[in-house]
Amino acid sequence: MKFLTTLITVLMLSLSPPAQADVNRDAAAAMVQKATGGRVLAVEQAEQGGRPVWRVKVLTPQGEVVVVLIDAASGRRL
Repeated sequence: MKFLTTLITVLMLSLSPPAQADVNRDAAAAMVQKATGGRVLAVEQAEQGGRPVWRVKVLTPQGEVVVVLIDAASGRRL
């Protein structure tokens, strides 16, 4: 019976949805806007190295369009 309980638990955990990111879309956009002083043009969810990231496209005050990656779990700029 213990084996069956363990097996069911493992199966349930493997079928559960992935964990939600700690940093949401709005927080990532606000972080990049504050750091660059620019205007956020787009925010997309992506992956880098198998980890979820936010891809934030911003127009800087100098008129350059740059893409900043934010780690969705830690909020760190990559």
